[in-house]
Amino acid sequence: MPGDASPPSLPPRLEAVLGIGSDLELRTTLQHIVDGAAELTGARYAGLGMADPGQDGLVEIRKADPGRAEREGITVIDVPILVRKEGDDEEFGRLYLAEKLDGTEFTDNDRQLLSVLAAQAGIAIGNARLYETARQRERWIEGAAAVTTALLTDGAADALMTVADRARVLADAAAGVVLQPTDEGGMEIVTAAALDDPGDIVGTTIAPGSPVLVQLLGGEPVFVDDSATDPRMTTHVRHRFGPSMLLPLRAEGRLIGTLALPRRRGDRPYTDVERLLATQFASQAALALVLADARRRRARLAVYEDRDRIARDLHDLVVQRLFATGMMLESTQRRAEGDDKVHEILGHAVDELHATVQEVRTTIFALQQPPADAPTTLRGKVLREVAGAAAVLGRRPSVHFTGPVEHRTPSPVAAQLLTALRRALAAAVHRPGVTRVEITVDATAVLPGGRDGLRLTVYDDGDIGADATGGGAGTTATWQAPL
Repeated sequence: MPGDASPPSLPPRLEAVLGIGSDLELRTTLQHIVDGAAELTGARYAGLGMADPGQDGLVEIRKADPGRAEREGITVIDVPILVRKEGDDEEFGRLYLAEKLDGTEFTDNDRQLLSVLAAQAGIAIGNARLYETARQRERWIEGAAAVTTALLTDGAADALMTVADRARVLADAAAGVVLQPTDEGGMEIVTAAALDDPGDIVGTTIAPGSPVLVQLLGGEPVFVDDSATDPRMTTHVRHRFGPSMLLPLRAEGRLIGTLALPRRRGDRPYTDVERLLATQFASQAALALVLADARRRRARLAVYEDRDRIARDLHDLVVQRLFATGMMLESTQRRAEGDDKVHEILGHAVDELHATVQEVRTTIFALQQPPADAPTTLRGKVLREVAGAAAVLGRRPSVHFTGPVEHRTPSPVAAQLLTALRRALAAAVHRPGVTRVEITVDATAVLPGGRDGLRLTVYDDGDIGADATGGGAGTTATWQAPL
């Protein structure tokens, strides 16, 4: 019946030509070209060799290996594929055919059809290039925006790792590596994000005087076709990698470091477009790193200012009021000499106030220390050890400093005191029933023989033994050294 008739199909040759431009992905487009050439001419072998493999990251597309046909002397025909670029035609590659399936020779008609196909292929390749470039540019722009957002809003704990890992994914690289200048004038790998275990990559250095280092310190990008064989590459890990990009992380006239994106040996080379987009990404990432660092500095300054304000309030208000209350209690205690019970209660209250004043002063000192920096003073180091124990105990031990601890304690003695403190705190942490830990560092201690010394006392009220029921005298650890 008329209604059951199938729609007329296009001639196979016309379908092959039109099908070339049906896909915008470059590799798929090239495969269509090769398959279409074979179908149009009835060839057993068809291939497409690129004139500049580095430009698009492709070397050859083929339907079957025409090399054997060439080796056996079978007639091979080929035509150039020209692609429009910046107003001129450039040779993208050559489309070649070998050995017709029916055993006949290629005709002039075959050559003419191949030329028509090559012309259509040039247009399709140009479109695919534009599409691929647009997709790549979009991915890199989105990646740079994601890095900036992560650094400025999330406060990424490791900003350099964030940059290295995102760049590795975008570049389809084996690793993302960040190098920073060393005091000796070289560069050292400080961060590495890799698909595999980075192993000994971190810590690798480029020695001063290396040819590649001159370019990097000058803020110039370096592109390497094969890291393993390029004489400019001198690190001991170079043999693991092939094509590589080394891009300066430079912002506001300052070189922060270098972003390296190596691929595995044998991987395709980086294209001109990838090099350009990666360089732009590095510039954007460097600016984000500078802005994130400035943001962290502002936040840290705000914390410092807030801590200073709290410390001043504690000193000017709380300590003075506690001191005044203690004086009133001492005066009342003297007037209550005849009542032993009241005298004892008041004496205990005075002692508690003095202890509270010491703890508040210790807190004031802790507030005045930079929270994110390692302490450099003995007081700060003691408080850091105490803070670590507090996280395990669930409560903060009280700490009292007596005398000029900082001025009287030499570094070797301070190191010994910290070791003794760690041991005492570790013992207290593992003792059952601990509800209170008291630490005293006394720089006015008098040692046996009348010598001036430094004494550390650590008391806890935990159970002494496995059969203890608590409530006993607790445990006191003492360490001392002459000054």
